[in-house]
Amino acid sequence: MSYEYIKFGKEEREFREKIEEISGENVFSCYQCGKCSAGCMFSDKMDRTVNQQIHRIQMGQKEKVLAANTHWICASCLTCSVRCPRDIDVAAIMEAIREYILREEPEKIIVSELPKEVLERLPNIALVGNFRKMTG
Repeated sequence: MSYEYIKFGKEEREFREKIEEISGENVFSCYQCGKCSAGCMFSDKMDRTVNQQIHRIQMGQKEKVLAANTHWICASCLTCSVRCPRDIDVAAIMEAIREYILREEPEKIIVSELPKEVLERLPNIALVGNFRKMTG
């Protein structure tokens, strides 16, 4: 199916293509039925519903997608993916948004700059996760 009638700028197209590459899903397969959002047990905690996030990805609205909390609230329980009549792995798309942020956005915390008192209180898994991210 071709979507040539929708004119995307380079930045919008690259954002959508990156999310599709990471998730392995074609976001244009979604026709906005809303079953994913209706079945989501955390949708009342999200500022945008899951299908609204997918629509924003379709339109290449990177800033709006990344500013929402939907992808962070998603528990990856797969209810949305199971309910999807188009067999889209919606949870993979939410994970792809999180992955995109972790790959593209600058570091929020630099462990080497944390005071020793804070490092002593951090759980070991936080330090191991940082080490894995920094090495590879």
